[in-house]
Amino acid sequence: MEWLGPLLTIVFIDLMLAGDNAIVIALAARNLPKHQQKKAVIWGTFGAIAIRIVATVLVVKLLDIPWLHLAGGLLLVWIAYKLLVQEESSHDNIKAGSTLGQAIGTIVLADAAMGIDNVLAVAGASHGNIWLVIAGLIISIPIVVWGSTLFIRLIERFSWILYVGAAILGYTAGHMITGEKKIAHLFGNGGIPEWLFIGLVVALIVGAGILTKAIRKNKQPAHRERETH
Repeated sequence: MEWLGPLLTIVFIDLMLAGDNAIVIALAARNLPKHQQKKAVIWGTFGAIAIRIVATVLVVKLLDIPWLHLAGGLLLVWIAYKLLVQEESSHDNIKAGSTLGQAIGTIVLADAAMGIDNVLAVAGASHGNIWLVIAGLIISIPIVVWGSTLFIRLIERFSWILYVGAAILGYTAGHMITGEKKIAHLFGNGGIPEWLFIGLVVALIVGAGILTKAIRKNKQPAHRERETH
């Protein structure tokens, strides 16, 4: 049961941060004949999984270097905030491949470029367990590839899912920061309780996301009013 919580966290993180993958796959394979589109999806996804597993394993190993837990945690705070406030992303730069090889290459390269936040978050949630990383990716990648468009629709309909995702990322970020050996003395006995610090990180991310959205919403009517005049 000790690995079940982190495993579920990894799967959820993958679903939250990899929603663009299905769109990229569809765009990259759109010019191929129907019988080749399926091959592009399968082999492109296989290549993306392989690269992501290798990258995540490397990041897990690198997190043993002093201060990288702190740096990774702070970066994850920003990623969680960005998840809440990001505007609709544009995929105009994803070129459709005219051959099977080109389409597969586009899928793999686009996933590698977009998957940095995913790799960091999964590495943090795995608590150094490589097998958790691999198991989480094997479980979640097929869901992402064939079900992420459905997941995107669910987020659009139930916006609270996005906040749950940001809170989980915030929890992972807080745990990474408190896990930094160089500042471990600041938490626990005689310092700030770890649960309190992690709770504050989650509250900061969610609160900042809500505030940013509220400010944007207030600016929109004024902007539209100027346009009408």
